[in-house]
Order: sequence, then structure tokens, then C-alpha cells
Amino acid sequence: MNSIANAMTPQSDVDLVNEAFPSMKAAERVAWLHETFGSRLVLSSSFGLQAAIMLHLISKHAPQIPVVWLDTGYLFPETYRYAEKLIESLGLDVHVYQPKLSAARQEALYGKLWEKGEEGNTKYGLINKVEPMNRALLDLGADIWISGLRRSHSSTRADRTFGEQQKKTLKVYPILDWADAQVSAYFYENAIPPHPLESQGYQTMGDWHSTSPVEEGGTAESSRFGGEKYECGLHLDSGAADFQI
Repeated sequence: MNSIANAMTPQSDVDLVNEAFPSMKAAERVAWLHETFGSRLVLSSSFGLQAAIMLHLISKHAPQIPVVWLDTGYLFPETYRYAEKLIESLGLDVHVYQPKLSAARQEALYGKLWEKGEEGNTKYGLINKVEPMNRALLDLGADIWISGLRRSHSSTRADRTFGEQQKKTLKVYPILDWADAQVSAYFYENAIPPHPLESQGYQTMGDWHSTSPVEEGGTAESSRFGGEKYECGLHLDSGAADFQI
């Protein structure tokens, strides 16, 4: 089936995913993706609060799919330790991608970009998230990007479809329609260890300087970037003409 998929246009790939996914369970979606698209696929992971679900699904149903870990250099120490634990226990094929500029070099040149408003945060996302992910897609020869994004994460994701085209890359979301209860049940049923910061009030996970525990009466959206935004840039058009995302 791979030869057929490779001959399709990007738009027909989107239609194929969006027609197939609604009648499938998440495990079936992952297996179907690998059967249909083969080496065109990568999974990205932040090793955040719910990242273990997609990592577990891949390890059980399509272990040949490579995992891209974007290490910004600003992750929580707990995230680094949690990632190593999951990588070892699940036997994942992980490819670590880092920014071309180290954290120390970035701060020396530009200061703390996350403190410089929308423009600074946009530049921060481009340097630390978007460019490394774009480089990973090119290095691995992939044009289909699997993500654990869910509609219930935030209002900015509520209207997403299972497959969508972002510039040259087809993005697919096998657990897009999962409710929070399904997430909790999957962790319990598969004995997956939680991220250590979950017990400290975190409902979403990113870099240490732009993620905080959710305050009483607050939401996950309010705990990222001081409540000013939720997306880091990966799930938005980069605007760079030579980028795939």
C-alpha cells in the first residue's frame, strides 16, 4: 500500500486520514498509519504529562516509527529524568534534536526571549521548537508528523481535524478525540508511570520558564506563557518559506 500512498497528493492524504480515523480506535489508527505511509512517518514527543500515551501506542503497534524529541535545553529536570525512564522501558527509537544555539548562547545574544512579549516568544519558538522539528523532518525524510494533540487541550485545538496540512507536512492526531477520562484510564490500564510534576498541580508541560502549576479555578491554558497563549509555534504555520512546517 505504500506505493499507492506515496503517489497521492498531500490533499488526498489528508482526506484519506480524515475518512479512515473516525471508525477506528487509537491503536488501529497507529497501525493503519504505518501500514499506509511507512517511512514517511515520525512521531514528535515532548515527554510531557500525557506524552507517554502516544509513545506507548507506537511502541506496541508501530515500533518502526522514529520518535523526535525536541530538547530545548529549558525542560524541567523532572522531564529529562522521566524521558530517560520511558525511552528505556518502552524501547523507543528516539532521535534527539536541539536548537542550533545553546541556551547560554541564546541568552547572551538575545536575552531571555520569553520575557520579551509576543515578538520574543515567537522568536523563541522558531529557534527552539520549529527549526529543530523542521530539521528532523528533513533529516529523517518524513513528511507526515504524528502528534498527541487533543481537542480538549485548549480552545485553540477544539476545531482540529484528525489530519491537516501544515505547509509541506501532513499532521495526524491519533488521540485527537480522547477525553481526559480516557487518558487517565489508559495510564492506569497499561501501568504507565505519570510525569512526576503532575502531582504538583501541573496540567500541561513545556519549558520551565513558561509553564506553571494551575491555580485554583484556573485552566491548563492559563498556566502556559502567563495565560497569554497556549501554542509554542509548532502547531502554527512558521511563515518561513523554506520550512516544511
